[in-house]
This record gives sequence, C-alpha cells and structure tokens, in this order.
Amino acid sequence: MGSPTADKILDAARSLLVAGGYNGFSYADISTAVGIRKASIHHHYPTKAELVAVLLRRYVQQAQDGLAALSQAVDDPAGQLDAYLAYWQACLLDATQPFCVCAMLASEMPLLPEPVAVEVRSHFRTLSEWLTGVLTAGETRGSFRLNASPEAEAQMIMAAVHGAMLSARAFGDATLFLAIMGPQAARLRA
Repeated sequence: MGSPTADKILDAARSLLVAGGYNGFSYADISTAVGIRKASIHHHYPTKAELVAVLLRRYVQQAQDGLAALSQAVDDPAGQLDAYLAYWQACLLDATQPFCVCAMLASEMPLLPEPVAVEVRSHFRTLSEWLTGVLTAGETRGSFRLNASPEAEAQMIMAAVHGAMLSARAFGDATLFLAIMGPQAARLRA
C-alpha cells in the first residue's frame, strides 16, 4: 500500500482507464481529478507505463484475493461460478466497477507498453486458471457437463463475460449481462 496520495492517483487512473482506455487519459487528467500538480504525480509514478503497471498489479492482486475468498466461502463449483457472475452483475448494476480494467486494456494490447501488457496477461492467466479449476472440480463432482476441455471452456466463459460487459456498456443496460451470461452458465449444468 502506498501513501494516501499515491492511492488517490491510482484510483483516479483506474477510473480514467475504464472510461477511456490507456491512451484516453494523461497526467493532466489525473492532476485535475486528484487536485494535485502533475509534478506530484511524476514524483510517485515517473512514467504513465509505471503508473498503470502498478495499478494493474494492485488490480490483479485484488482479483486473486477475491477469487480465493470466493473459493473459500463457496464450496460448490457451480456456486462459485454463479457467485463470480453475480459479482460482475452487481458491479454493472451499481456502477462500482462497470468494466474489467484488464479486459479494457486487452483491446489495446498492440499499443500498450510491455510492462502494462505483462500485467494484463497476468490477470488473464489468473482468471483462466481459476475458472479452469472451478470447471474441473465441477466436472469431477458432476455439477458441470463440459463440451470441451476445462481450459477451453474457461476461455469461452472469459470471452462471454467480457463480451457481455461490452454489450451491457454499449446499450447502457446492465441487465444485459445476466441475460447473456445466464444461458452460458446454464449450458454447463449437468
């Protein structure tokens, strides 16, 4: 955890990233949002790539912690998948986190500095591994009937989740997320 100012900078950068992507904000935008000089931002984060890489490391760690907590709280793999989808549905409905930061940045991958791209890939690996574990456990327990390998199904779920987020965002209708993802989850049920 950084200083309160460093944390405010990261929070502002995260909001700006979700709103407009990597190239959609500058240190001037953060300066305005936080109410500090650009030089203060450079003191904490000398480059934009470093700032976003730190932000993503924090985001990836929060995601890992959240997935681990979900796995601890819910023993049933089907319940874990439902809880994961419910988390994003709630975030979309109350606008606390209207889009996955790493999914947003993945669309810009060819233009991202390598330190940022590394963190985006790290998030996707973490999520893929977690979903693969959930699907494997669910198939073993008889909760899921998979049409492909757990790894391939995990990739399909990730693509569907991020696509459903895009549709909800494009149409300004958060309920589209569950309308899209509900049948996807139901398809896996044994």
